[in-house]
Amino acid sequence: MASIRSKNTKFERSFFEQLKASALRELEFHPRDIEGVPDAVCRRKKIGIFLDSCFWHGCRRHFRMPKGNREYWSKKIKKNRKRDRSVSTNLRSHGWKVVRIWEHSLKNKRTRKWNLLMGSWVILVGSRGFG
Repeated sequence: MASIRSKNTKFERSFFEQLKASALRELEFHPRDIEGVPDAVCRRKKIGIFLDSCFWHGCRRHFRMPKGNREYWSKKIKKNRKRDRSVSTNLRSHGWKVVRIWEHSLKNKRTRKWNLLMGSWVILVGSRGFG
């Protein structure tokens, strides 16, 4: 599992390339000084974008428990979900808008276009988003 990337994944690169192409130039990637290290932020509008993979964040539709070491993986995914909720809550309490996008929502062409449109809207207009 050590060979699985936690950032700059194909999923992230594809999403952010498309966002940049839609004239969103204010994004900063993986800022370590913001709780939870969002995948991208727009500091001026206090928006944090998290791209959640179906495996690491335990998507209820697509997550498949590995056959080996089930106890470890069950605890790990529960801990990740709990941390995701905590980070979102804390950022919102400090005035940040949090956008969480599931990996599977970008694989389907129809939902990918919708999420790109909504991501652009959140950054440009500052709506609360869909997280």
